[in-house]
Amino acid sequence: MNKVVEELKKVKVFYIATVDGDAPRVRPFSSVAEVEGKPYICSGNHKEIYRQLKKNPKVELCGMYDGGTWLRVKAECVEDNRISVQQAVLDDPTGPSALYKAGDGRFVTFRLENVRAERYNFYAAPEIIEE
Repeated sequence: MNKVVEELKKVKVFYIATVDGDAPRVRPFSSVAEVEGKPYICSGNHKEIYRQLKKNPKVELCGMYDGGTWLRVKAECVEDNRISVQQAVLDDPTGPSALYKAGDGRFVTFRLENVRAERYNFYAAPEIIEE
């Protein structure tokens, strides 16, 4: 499994930060899937996050592990709405299959590219997580 996907699943809930004009926006996420060896997140094209990512695809994700260690992921979101990708994301246990259907015109999937993931704690240098 892709290491970044594996780590995001371990933190269960992670927060994704986007930019809206000159203001940061942060919201919780829990859907992450591996498709073709790459990490994917998803949303709906009717949401603010979609409009924000269309203007600026750079994101940071952050989540806490049990025990006080945290994960930070920097990436760029590349929209990839192939039906096969959408279905794979929906088939993942974290996928929002109760909210969307592949090809419904509202569900969108984003591949994370240029990923840099690091695990932090208060007592050691950050550990880089390789994809």
